[in-house]
Amino acid sequence: MRTFSRSAASITRLAAMLAAIALGACVQAPPRDTPQPVPFVPPVAVPDDDGPLLARDSEFAVVVVQPGEDLARLAERWLGDRSRRSVIAEFNHVDEVRAGQTVSIPLRNRNPFGLGTAGVPAITILCYHRFGSRPGSLTVTPAAFEAQMAYLASHGYTVMALDRLPAILEGREPMPRKAVAITIDDGYRSTFEVAYPVLRKHKFPATVFLYSDFVGAGDALNWSQMKEMTASGLVDLQPHSKTHANLTVRQPGESEGRYRERVRREVEAPVDVIKAQLGVPTVSFAFPYGDVNDVVVGELRSKGVKLGVTVTPGGNAFYAPPYMLRRTMIFGSDDMDAFRAKLVTSLPIARR
Repeated sequence: MRTFSRSAASITRLAAMLAAIALGACVQAPPRDTPQPVPFVPPVAVPDDDGPLLARDSEFAVVVVQPGEDLARLAERWLGDRSRRSVIAEFNHVDEVRAGQTVSIPLRNRNPFGLGTAGVPAITILCYHRFGSRPGSLTVTPAAFEAQMAYLASHGYTVMALDRLPAILEGREPMPRKAVAITIDDGYRSTFEVAYPVLRKHKFPATVFLYSDFVGAGDALNWSQMKEMTASGLVDLQPHSKTHANLTVRQPGESEGRYRERVRREVEAPVDVIKAQLGVPTVSFAFPYGDVNDVVVGELRSKGVKLGVTVTPGGNAFYAPPYMLRRTMIFGSDDMDAFRAKLVTSLPIARR
């Protein structure tokens, strides 16, 4: 165990002041003629790799940032999730921390929906398709993709896995500040060759939406590549239908019954093959062309799918409809200004 260079008396005063400030921000101040004692937990020394911890109670921990630590590592240690770095950043009014800095960590979430005077936190779901040396409508160059991911990494964005979104929409987890999710549609081989190394470099999770009839095509992912990405824990494979047909359009001469049966196959086939090949449960589904109706949603519900994503751009707050989530397409012609403009991570609060 290590000892502190500060005196015990100074640490005691520091912890007491922080506890008083934290409690004053969360509850109504008592009447002046009824003084209330300030709860206090004596400072505790802990090993270097976990501390030092100055003070802690059921609501807050007060720690000194160690060399090499950042907000993400503090969030992983104290809140169990690196992506909750924004909780610590917001509470301490900082964008980043430095070694030797004293930081207060709220152990309980007192604002699960992230409501504030500036707006409601929202997540932008980015939609990519393929990657190549020549930019095209749906083709992003490796350099552009690297620059976009580097921008997210260096500007405090929380890149979160899409499968965390159900818990947020159900009110069980808070929406992170500056939240972004990365999705890649169709299942082109360039996802493995170009995007995956960049995602690994930045440790960014992503969801690849696969339409299952595409597997085996000349420029498509194969199951071996998908297994490697899945094993990394960063890439999640999810369905994008069987054939990539528009699921809301009835074919010529197709009866209502045959239409519903076709929709059932379009949903069921990729769900089943992804489960069989990769052992991955289905949480989300990308609608071909972004189109959805009640028949499609009914099939998703029957398979236990919790999210559906469109290609309508914009941000998604905690009250977003789970089967009509907005998703913003990234084009090969987008420069960095256009990319930054598409990052909608706060929605205004309507005022009368």
